[in-house]
Amino acid sequence: MVKRSFRSLLIACLVSGALWAANDPFVGEWKLNPTRSILTDQMKVESLGANKYAFDFGAGTAETIVADGTDQPGIFGTTLSVAVEGPEAWKLVRKKDGRMLITGNWKLSEDGNTLSDDFTSIESNGSTSNVNYVYKRTGAGSGFAGTWESTSETLKSVFVLQVQPYEGDGLSFIYPSRTANVKFDGKDYPNLGPNLTPGSVSSVRRVNERTLEMTDKIDGKVVDTRQIELSPDLKTLTVTVHHAGRSEPNIFVFDRE
Repeated sequence: MVKRSFRSLLIACLVSGALWAANDPFVGEWKLNPTRSILTDQMKVESLGANKYAFDFGAGTAETIVADGTDQPGIFGTTLSVAVEGPEAWKLVRKKDGRMLITGNWKLSEDGNTLSDDFTSIESNGSTSNVNYVYKRTGAGSGFAGTWESTSETLKSVFVLQVQPYEGDGLSFIYPSRTANVKFDGKDYPNLGPNLTPGSVSSVRRVNERTLEMTDKIDGKVVDTRQIELSPDLKTLTVTVHHAGRSEPNIFVFDRE
């Protein structure tokens, strides 16, 4: 009798947990609203002489590249090439295992104080997303060398974020480039995706009924934190991404499908 009662209680707990996850207000399909989203960025380019440059895109590790158009070792198992296409034009290409991941077409303004980047990322299925970044020079530097901060960006591609129940008491956040399957237990869970850096993990905690906080790490080092917040009417999802080492966040606003 005791065993039967315990078994019934256990089944009831499992069922209620699964129902809670399925009814979680974050579950659903969310379409990016580019007109309400705000992207910011910072990067540093240091001239080392002999057509060699150190690039710091905010990953915490600079990449030393000769600007001769050849594929050279970059961060996280990728390659990076920088081709000089004119005195005020560069093309950057990042690859992994020979497959193109991103391209960036850089152009300098005539006064050298503004850098535009026509940035495209390519998913494993061939789909692309494009952002036009505009950077302003901060501090000293000449040519492409210097510290650059974005001032305005135009997000031309729209994608859908899917949030699904995960193993009864967790959630899956499915982006075009990665999937984060997490539970609310404070543990790190591996991220999934063909282009992800090895050692990429995420954890999540529930701040309140309409707010979550996700922490992303690579090899144990925090690379960003994400505040994921629902509007009171549960129709809008706002993801505010604070990257390590940057003062301004990226803000992605999604509408429920």
